[in-house]
Amino acid sequence: MKNQTIHWLGAGLSSGPGIIRLAESGRNLVLWNRTVQRAEDVFVGSPKPANTTVRPWLVADFQAAVNPGDIVVSMLPATMHLQIAAICLENKAHLVTTSYISEAMQQLDAQAAAAGLCFVNECGLDPGIDHVFAHLLVKAWKESPAFDPTAELDFQSYCGGVPRQPNDFKYKFSWSPAGVLRALTNRARFIEHGHEAFCERAWEAVKNLVIRGEEFEVYPNRDSVPYVAEYGFETSWNVRNFVRGTIRLGGWKQAWSGIFAQIPTASNEKIDAMGAELWSQHAYAQGEEDRVVLYVNLTARKDGETTFDQCYFIDDSGSGRDTSMARLVSWPATFAVEAVAEGLFKSGVSAAPREPAEMNAWLENLKSSGVIIHRWTKFFTWVTTNFLGWYKKNFLFHPNFLGSIKKCFFCHPNFLGCCKNSFLCHTNFLGS
Repeated sequence: MKNQTIHWLGAGLSSGPGIIRLAESGRNLVLWNRTVQRAEDVFVGSPKPANTTVRPWLVADFQAAVNPGDIVVSMLPATMHLQIAAICLENKAHLVTTSYISEAMQQLDAQAAAAGLCFVNECGLDPGIDHVFAHLLVKAWKESPAFDPTAELDFQSYCGGVPRQPNDFKYKFSWSPAGVLRALTNRARFIEHGHEAFCERAWEAVKNLVIRGEEFEVYPNRDSVPYVAEYGFETSWNVRNFVRGTIRLGGWKQAWSGIFAQIPTASNEKIDAMGAELWSQHAYAQGEEDRVVLYVNLTARKDGETTFDQCYFIDDSGSGRDTSMARLVSWPATFAVEAVAEGLFKSGVSAAPREPAEMNAWLENLKSSGVIIHRWTKFFTWVTTNFLGWYKKNFLFHPNFLGSIKKCFFCHPNFLGCCKNSFLCHTNFLGS
Protein backbone atom coordinates (compact mmCIF):
# COMPACT_ATOMS: atom_id res chain seq x y z
CA MET A 1 0.00 0.00 0.00
CA LYS A 2 1.32 3.42 -0.93
CA ASN A 3 2.62 5.43 2.06
CA GLN A 4 2.00 2.47 4.38
CA THR A 5 4.00 2.78 7.60
CA ILE A 6 5.23 0.02 9.89
CA HIS A 7 5.06 0.92 13.59
CA TRP A 8 7.37 -1.29 15.66
CA LEU A 9 6.63 -1.08 19.38
CA GLY A 10 9.53 -1.98 21.68
CA ALA A 11 13.29 -2.23 21.16
CA GLY A 12 13.98 -4.94 23.73
CA LEU A 13 16.38 -7.89 23.54
CA SER A 14 14.27 -9.81 21.00
CA SER A 15 13.62 -6.94 18.59
CA GLY A 16 16.90 -5.76 17.06
CA PRO A 17 17.39 -8.08 14.07
CA GLY A 18 13.76 -7.69 12.99
CA ILE A 19 13.96 -3.90 13.21
CA ILE A 20 17.14 -3.88 11.10
CA ARG A 21 15.58 -6.19 8.51
CA LEU A 22 12.52 -3.97 8.02
CA ALA A 23 14.57 -0.77 8.06
CA GLU A 24 16.88 -2.12 5.34
CA SER A 25 13.91 -3.25 3.24
CA GLY A 26 13.11 0.35 2.34
CA ARG A 27 9.72 0.37 4.09
CA ASN A 28 8.63 3.38 6.11
CA LEU A 29 9.37 2.42 9.71
CA VAL A 30 8.69 4.15 13.01
CA LEU A 31 10.36 2.61 16.04
CA TRP A 32 8.61 3.41 19.31
CA ASN A 33 10.39 2.81 22.59
CA ARG A 34 10.21 4.12 26.14
CA THR A 35 13.91 4.99 26.02
CA VAL A 36 14.86 6.68 22.76
CA GLN A 37 18.57 6.06 23.18
CA ARG A 38 18.05 2.33 23.53
CA ALA A 39 16.08 2.36 20.28
CA GLU A 40 18.83 4.35 18.56
CA ASP A 41 21.39 1.82 19.83
CA VAL A 42 19.74 -0.83 17.65
CA PHE A 43 21.47 0.83 14.71
CA VAL A 44 24.95 0.91 16.24
CA GLY A 45 27.26 -0.54 13.60
CA SER A 46 24.81 0.08 10.76
CA PRO A 47 23.56 3.52 9.73
CA LYS A 48 19.89 4.18 10.38
CA PRO A 49 18.13 4.43 6.99
CA ALA A 50 16.37 7.65 6.09
CA ASN A 51 13.03 5.86 5.98
CA THR A 52 13.31 4.99 9.69
CA THR A 53 12.48 7.28 12.61
CA VAL A 54 12.63 6.74 16.37
CA ARG A 55 10.02 8.17 18.70
CA PRO A 56 9.49 8.02 22.47
CA TRP A 57 6.71 5.64 23.49
CA LEU A 58 3.69 7.67 24.51
CA VAL A 59 0.33 6.04 23.90
CA ALA A 60 -1.41 9.26 22.87
CA ASP A 61 1.32 10.14 20.35
CA PHE A 62 1.29 6.63 18.94
CA GLN A 63 -2.48 6.64 18.59
CA ALA A 64 -2.36 9.94 16.71
CA ALA A 65 0.38 8.68 14.37
CA VAL A 66 -1.29 5.46 13.18
CA ASN A 67 -3.14 5.77 9.88
CA PRO A 68 -5.52 3.41 8.04
CA GLY A 69 -3.63 0.58 6.36
CA ASP A 70 -0.56 0.88 8.58
CA ILE A 71 0.90 -2.24 10.20
CA VAL A 72 1.67 -2.28 13.92
CA VAL A 73 4.16 -4.78 15.35
CA SER A 74 3.73 -5.09 19.10
CA MET A 75 6.79 -6.47 20.89
CA LEU A 76 5.43 -5.07 24.14
CA PRO A 77 4.41 -7.34 27.04
CA ALA A 78 1.47 -9.56 26.07
CA THR A 79 -0.68 -7.83 28.68
CA MET A 80 -0.57 -4.68 26.51
CA HIS A 81 -1.63 -6.29 23.22
CA LEU A 82 -5.34 -5.72 23.77
CA GLN A 83 -4.82 -2.00 24.28
CA ILE A 84 -2.79 -1.87 21.07
CA ALA A 85 -5.42 -3.96 19.25
CA ALA A 86 -8.13 -1.49 20.30
CA ILE A 87 -6.11 1.37 18.82
CA CYS A 88 -5.61 -0.62 15.62
CA LEU A 89 -9.36 -1.23 15.33
CA GLU A 90 -10.11 2.44 15.88
CA ASN A 91 -7.47 3.59 13.39
CA LYS A 92 -8.07 0.76 10.90
CA ALA A 93 -4.52 -0.61 11.12
CA HIS A 94 -3.24 -4.19 10.96
CA LEU A 95 -1.51 -5.85 13.92
CA VAL A 96 1.32 -8.40 14.25
CA THR A 97 2.52 -9.96 17.52
CA THR A 98 4.77 -12.87 18.46
CA SER A 99 2.58 -13.81 21.44
CA TYR A 100 0.02 -16.56 21.92
CA ILE A 101 -3.56 -15.71 20.97
CA SER A 102 -5.42 -15.01 24.20
CA GLU A 103 -9.15 -15.59 24.54
CA ALA A 104 -9.67 -11.84 24.63
CA MET A 105 -7.68 -11.37 21.42
CA GLN A 106 -9.62 -14.18 19.73
CA GLN A 107 -12.86 -12.39 20.59
CA LEU A 108 -11.77 -9.52 18.32
CA ASP A 109 -11.86 -11.80 15.27
CA ALA A 110 -15.28 -10.71 14.01
CA GLN A 111 -14.52 -7.01 14.46
CA ALA A 112 -11.17 -7.24 12.71
CA ALA A 113 -12.62 -9.30 9.85
CA ALA A 114 -15.51 -6.88 9.36
CA ALA A 115 -13.00 -4.02 9.14
CA GLY A 116 -10.79 -5.92 6.70
CA LEU A 117 -7.92 -5.96 9.18
CA CYS A 118 -5.37 -8.71 9.83
CA PHE A 119 -4.47 -9.36 13.48
CA VAL A 120 -1.68 -11.91 13.10
CA ASN A 121 -0.27 -13.48 16.26
CA GLU A 122 2.12 -16.31 17.18
CA CYS A 123 4.63 -15.15 14.57
CA GLY A 124 7.90 -15.67 16.40
CA LEU A 125 10.01 -18.69 17.26
CA ASP A 126 7.80 -20.56 19.72
CA PRO A 127 5.06 -19.87 18.92
CA GLY A 128 5.73 -19.28 15.24
CA ILE A 129 8.40 -21.29 13.42
CA ASP A 130 7.37 -24.37 15.40
CA HIS A 131 3.83 -24.03 14.00
CA VAL A 132 5.17 -23.94 10.44
CA PHE A 133 7.22 -27.09 11.02
CA ALA A 134 4.21 -28.87 12.54
CA HIS A 135 1.92 -28.01 9.62
CA LEU A 136 4.53 -29.17 7.12
CA LEU A 137 4.99 -32.49 8.93
CA VAL A 138 1.24 -33.16 8.98
CA LYS A 139 1.11 -32.32 5.28
CA ALA A 140 3.98 -34.73 4.60
CA TRP A 141 2.21 -37.48 6.57
CA LYS A 142 -1.03 -37.03 4.62
CA GLU A 143 0.88 -37.21 1.34
CA SER A 144 3.09 -40.14 2.39
CA PRO A 145 2.68 -43.60 0.78
CA ALA A 146 2.63 -44.87 4.36
CA PHE A 147 -0.41 -42.76 5.28
CA ASP A 148 -2.98 -44.73 7.23
CA PRO A 149 -5.63 -42.90 9.30
CA THR A 150 -5.62 -45.79 11.79
CA ALA A 151 -1.88 -45.58 12.52
CA GLU A 152 -0.74 -44.55 15.99
CA LEU A 153 0.71 -41.02 15.93
CA ASP A 154 3.30 -39.46 18.22
CA PHE A 155 3.95 -35.73 17.94
CA GLN A 156 6.49 -33.73 19.91
CA SER A 157 7.62 -30.13 19.59
CA TYR A 158 10.27 -28.73 21.93
CA CYS A 159 12.03 -25.38 21.89
CA GLY A 160 14.38 -23.54 24.21
CA GLY A 161 17.24 -21.12 24.58
CA VAL A 162 20.40 -22.43 26.23
CA PRO A 163 24.01 -21.23 26.51
CA ARG A 164 26.29 -22.23 23.64
CA GLN A 165 29.00 -23.01 26.19
CA PRO A 166 27.32 -25.12 28.90
CA ASN A 167 27.84 -24.10 32.51
CA ASP A 168 27.34 -26.12 35.69
CA PHE A 169 23.88 -24.54 36.11
CA LYS A 170 22.92 -25.77 32.60
CA TYR A 171 21.22 -22.46 31.81
CA LYS A 172 21.76 -18.71 31.49
CA PHE A 173 19.24 -15.89 31.68
CA SER A 174 18.53 -13.31 28.99
CA TRP A 175 15.32 -12.11 30.67
CA SER A 176 13.74 -11.96 34.13
CA PRO A 177 14.72 -15.04 36.17
CA ALA A 178 11.64 -14.46 38.33
CA GLY A 179 9.48 -14.87 35.24
CA VAL A 180 11.29 -18.11 34.39
CA LEU A 181 10.74 -19.44 37.91
CA ARG A 182 7.02 -18.61 37.88
CA ALA A 183 6.58 -20.24 34.47
CA LEU A 184 7.82 -23.52 35.94
CA THR A 185 4.62 -23.78 37.96
CA ASN A 186 2.25 -23.16 35.05
CA ARG A 187 -0.06 -26.11 34.54
CA ALA A 188 0.54 -28.07 31.34
CA ARG A 189 -1.99 -30.18 29.42
CA PHE A 190 -1.01 -32.69 26.76
CA ILE A 191 -1.88 -36.13 25.37
CA GLU A 192 -0.10 -39.20 26.67
CA HIS A 193 -0.93 -42.82 25.77
CA GLY A 194 -4.11 -41.68 24.05
CA HIS A 195 -5.52 -39.69 26.99
CA GLU A 196 -5.31 -36.14 28.26
CA ALA A 197 -2.61 -35.71 30.88
CA PHE A 198 -1.67 -32.85 33.18
CA CYS A 199 1.47 -31.58 34.84
CA GLU A 200 1.33 -29.05 37.66
CA ARG A 201 5.10 -28.51 37.96
CA ALA A 202 7.51 -28.66 35.04
CA TRP A 203 10.23 -30.57 36.85
CA GLU A 204 7.84 -33.43 37.64
CA ALA A 205 7.50 -34.33 33.94
CA VAL A 206 11.09 -34.06 32.71
CA LYS A 207 12.14 -36.64 30.13
CA ASN A 208 15.34 -37.26 28.20
CA LEU A 209 15.56 -36.60 24.47
CA VAL A 210 18.59 -37.46 22.37
CA ILE A 211 19.14 -35.42 19.19
CA ARG A 212 22.13 -36.19 16.97
CA GLY A 213 23.86 -37.89 19.86
CA GLU A 214 23.37 -35.04 22.34
CA GLU A 215 21.20 -35.60 25.39
CA PHE A 216 18.64 -32.93 26.29
CA GLU A 217 15.90 -32.75 28.90
CA VAL A 218 12.35 -31.76 27.93
CA TYR A 219 9.07 -31.04 29.68
CA PRO A 220 5.50 -30.05 28.67
CA ASN A 221 4.59 -26.37 28.57
CA ARG A 222 1.19 -24.65 28.45
CA ASP A 223 -1.84 -26.31 26.84
CA SER A 224 -0.88 -28.56 23.93
CA VAL A 225 -4.32 -30.04 23.28
CA PRO A 226 -5.85 -27.24 21.15
CA TYR A 227 -2.97 -27.62 18.69
CA VAL A 228 -4.06 -31.12 17.73
CA ALA A 229 -6.84 -29.55 15.65
CA GLU A 230 -4.81 -26.43 14.88
CA TYR A 231 -2.13 -28.50 13.16
CA GLY A 232 -4.63 -30.43 11.07
CA PHE A 233 -4.82 -33.75 12.93
CA GLU A 234 -8.19 -35.30 12.02
CA THR A 235 -10.54 -36.17 14.89
CA SER A 236 -10.63 -39.78 13.65
CA TRP A 237 -6.84 -40.19 13.83
CA ASN A 238 -5.28 -42.28 16.57
CA VAL A 239 -3.18 -39.67 18.37
CA ARG A 240 -1.29 -41.54 21.09
CA ASN A 241 1.06 -38.78 22.25
CA PHE A 242 1.01 -35.07 21.53
CA VAL A 243 3.11 -32.53 23.42
CA ARG A 244 4.53 -29.06 22.96
CA GLY A 245 7.16 -28.10 25.48
CA THR A 246 10.51 -26.70 26.53
CA ILE A 247 13.98 -28.12 25.90
CA ARG A 248 16.95 -27.78 28.25
CA LEU A 249 20.49 -29.10 28.36
CA GLY A 250 21.07 -32.55 29.83
CA GLY A 251 21.58 -32.35 33.58
CA TRP A 252 19.29 -29.33 33.97
CA LYS A 253 16.91 -31.03 36.40
CA GLN A 254 19.71 -32.03 38.73
CA ALA A 255 21.40 -28.63 38.53
CA TRP A 256 18.14 -26.91 39.48
CA SER A 257 17.01 -29.37 42.16
CA GLY A 258 17.64 -26.92 44.99
CA ILE A 259 15.49 -24.29 43.26
CA PHE A 260 12.66 -26.73 42.59
CA ALA A 261 12.57 -27.56 46.29
CA GLN A 262 11.94 -23.89 47.17
CA ILE A 263 9.47 -22.78 44.49
CA PRO A 264 6.25 -24.51 45.69
CA THR A 265 6.17 -22.64 49.03
CA ALA A 266 7.92 -19.42 47.95
CA SER A 267 6.08 -16.09 48.21
CA ASN A 268 6.19 -13.56 45.39
CA GLU A 269 8.80 -11.64 47.35
CA LYS A 270 10.90 -14.78 47.72
CA ILE A 271 10.62 -15.53 43.99
CA ASP A 272 11.74 -11.99 43.20
CA ALA A 273 14.70 -12.34 45.57
CA MET A 274 15.66 -15.70 44.08
CA GLY A 275 15.42 -14.16 40.63
CA ALA A 276 17.72 -11.29 41.54
CA GLU A 277 20.31 -13.71 42.92
CA LEU A 278 20.13 -15.92 39.84
CA TRP A 279 20.51 -12.90 37.55
CA SER A 280 23.71 -11.91 39.36
CA GLN A 281 25.09 -15.44 39.01
CA HIS A 282 23.85 -16.74 35.68
CA ALA A 283 23.05 -13.90 33.28
CA TYR A 284 24.60 -13.85 29.82
CA ALA A 285 27.80 -11.84 29.72
CA GLN A 286 28.06 -9.08 27.13
CA GLY A 287 28.85 -10.62 23.76
CA GLU A 288 28.40 -14.19 25.01
CA GLU A 289 26.98 -16.68 22.52
CA ASP A 290 23.48 -18.01 23.02
CA ARG A 291 21.95 -21.10 21.44
CA VAL A 292 18.42 -21.92 20.30
CA VAL A 293 17.29 -25.51 19.82
CA LEU A 294 13.97 -26.31 18.10
CA TYR A 295 12.91 -29.90 17.46
CA VAL A 296 9.57 -30.90 15.90
CA ASN A 297 8.87 -34.57 15.16
CA LEU A 298 5.96 -36.68 13.86
CA THR A 299 6.06 -40.48 14.00
CA ALA A 300 3.49 -43.05 12.84
CA ARG A 301 3.32 -46.72 13.83
CA LYS A 302 1.20 -49.55 12.47
CA ASP A 303 1.06 -53.04 13.95
CA GLY A 304 4.06 -52.28 16.11
CA GLU A 305 6.25 -51.07 13.26
CA THR A 306 7.30 -47.49 12.57
CA THR A 307 6.07 -46.49 9.11
CA PHE A 308 6.73 -42.73 9.10
CA ASP A 309 9.22 -40.61 11.04
CA GLN A 310 10.11 -37.07 10.03
CA CYS A 311 11.40 -34.08 11.95
CA TYR A 312 12.56 -30.50 11.57
CA PHE A 313 15.46 -29.31 13.68
CA ILE A 314 17.20 -25.95 14.22
CA ASP A 315 20.37 -25.54 16.27
CA ASP A 316 21.40 -21.90 15.93
CA SER A 317 23.76 -19.54 17.74
CA GLY A 318 24.41 -15.81 17.93
CA SER A 319 25.83 -13.11 20.19
CA GLY A 320 25.70 -9.44 21.08
CA ARG A 321 22.75 -7.62 19.52
CA ASP A 322 22.42 -10.45 17.02
CA THR A 323 21.60 -13.31 19.36
CA SER A 324 19.97 -16.41 17.98
CA MET A 325 16.92 -15.86 20.17
CA ALA A 326 16.50 -12.29 18.91
CA ARG A 327 16.83 -13.34 15.27
CA LEU A 328 14.46 -16.29 15.47
CA VAL A 329 11.82 -14.34 17.39
CA SER A 330 11.89 -11.07 15.42
CA TRP A 331 12.57 -12.23 11.87
CA PRO A 332 9.32 -14.21 11.59
CA ALA A 333 7.46 -11.11 12.74
CA THR A 334 8.89 -9.30 9.73
CA PHE A 335 7.82 -12.17 7.46
CA ALA A 336 4.29 -11.66 8.78
CA VAL A 337 4.53 -7.91 8.13
CA GLU A 338 5.51 -8.57 4.52
CA ALA A 339 2.70 -11.12 4.09
CA VAL A 340 0.12 -8.71 5.51
CA ALA A 341 1.40 -5.93 3.24
CA GLU A 342 1.03 -8.26 0.25
CA GLY A 343 -2.49 -9.32 1.25
CA LEU A 344 -1.57 -12.95 1.95
CA PHE A 345 -3.32 -13.24 5.32
CA LYS A 346 -7.08 -13.35 5.56
CA SER A 347 -8.82 -10.70 7.66
CA GLY A 348 -9.49 -11.44 11.32
CA VAL A 349 -7.44 -12.92 14.15
CA SER A 350 -5.02 -15.64 13.03
CA ALA A 351 -1.70 -17.30 13.87
CA ALA A 352 1.39 -18.26 11.85
CA PRO A 353 0.74 -19.21 8.21
CA ARG A 354 -0.81 -22.53 7.19
CA GLU A 355 -0.75 -22.25 3.41
CA PRO A 356 2.12 -24.28 1.90
CA ALA A 357 3.40 -21.45 -0.29
CA GLU A 358 3.62 -19.01 2.60
CA MET A 359 5.13 -21.60 4.96
CA ASN A 360 7.80 -22.43 2.40
CA ALA A 361 8.45 -18.72 1.93
CA TRP A 362 9.17 -18.47 5.66
CA LEU A 363 11.63 -21.36 5.42
CA GLU A 364 13.38 -19.81 2.43
CA ASN A 365 13.62 -16.46 4.23
CA LEU A 366 15.21 -18.15 7.24
CA LYS A 367 17.65 -20.10 5.07
CA SER A 368 18.63 -17.03 3.04
CA SER A 369 19.31 -15.24 6.34
CA GLY A 370 21.77 -17.94 7.36
CA VAL A 371 19.59 -20.23 9.51
CA ILE A 372 20.31 -23.90 8.88
CA ILE A 373 17.13 -25.98 8.92
CA HIS A 374 17.60 -29.72 9.17
CA ARG A 375 14.88 -32.06 7.95
CA TRP A 376 15.28 -35.77 8.60
CA THR A 377 13.34 -38.62 7.11
CA LYS A 378 13.89 -42.16 8.35
CA PHE A 379 13.29 -45.15 6.10
CA PHE A 380 11.27 -48.13 7.24
CA THR A 381 9.78 -51.49 6.23
CA TRP A 382 7.17 -50.06 3.89
CA VAL A 383 9.92 -48.39 1.88
CA THR A 384 11.94 -51.59 1.59
CA THR A 385 8.91 -53.72 0.72
CA ASN A 386 7.43 -51.34 -1.83
CA PHE A 387 10.69 -50.16 -3.39
CA LEU A 388 12.58 -53.44 -3.74
CA GLY A 389 9.41 -55.36 -4.52
CA TRP A 390 8.55 -53.01 -7.32
CA TYR A 391 11.99 -53.36 -8.87
CA LYS A 392 11.88 -57.17 -8.58
CA LYS A 393 8.52 -57.18 -10.36
CA ASN A 394 9.80 -54.96 -13.15
CA PHE A 395 13.07 -56.87 -13.74
CA LEU A 396 15.14 -53.72 -13.59
CA PHE A 397 17.94 -55.47 -11.74
CA HIS A 398 19.96 -58.63 -12.27
CA PRO A 399 18.41 -61.59 -10.41
CA ASN A 400 21.35 -61.62 -8.02
CA PHE A 401 21.06 -57.91 -7.25
CA LEU A 402 18.82 -58.19 -4.22
CA GLY A 403 21.03 -60.86 -2.75
CA SER A 404 24.28 -59.09 -3.39
CA ILE A 405 23.03 -55.75 -2.09
CA LYS A 406 22.79 -57.28 1.37
CA LYS A 407 26.56 -57.46 1.37
CA CYS A 408 27.19 -53.93 0.25
CA PHE A 409 27.70 -50.79 2.31
CA PHE A 410 24.14 -49.65 1.79
CA CYS A 411 22.98 -52.38 4.14
CA HIS A 412 25.63 -51.76 6.76
CA PRO A 413 23.95 -51.79 10.21
CA ASN A 414 24.87 -48.15 10.78
CA PHE A 415 23.65 -46.93 7.39
CA LEU A 416 20.26 -45.61 8.43
CA GLY A 417 21.69 -44.07 11.57
CA CYS A 418 24.58 -42.31 9.92
CA CYS A 419 22.55 -41.04 6.97
CA LYS A 420 20.50 -38.94 9.36
CA ASN A 421 23.52 -36.65 9.56
CA SER A 422 24.48 -36.91 5.90
CA PHE A 423 23.44 -35.38 2.63
CA LEU A 424 21.05 -38.27 2.07
CA CYS A 425 18.62 -36.72 4.54
CA HIS A 426 18.88 -33.24 3.08
CA THR A 427 15.48 -31.58 2.65
CA ASN A 428 15.55 -32.11 -1.10
CA PHE A 429 16.76 -35.72 -1.05
CA LEU A 430 13.39 -37.40 -1.32
CA GLY A 431 12.25 -34.95 -3.95
CA SER A 432 15.34 -35.44 -6.07
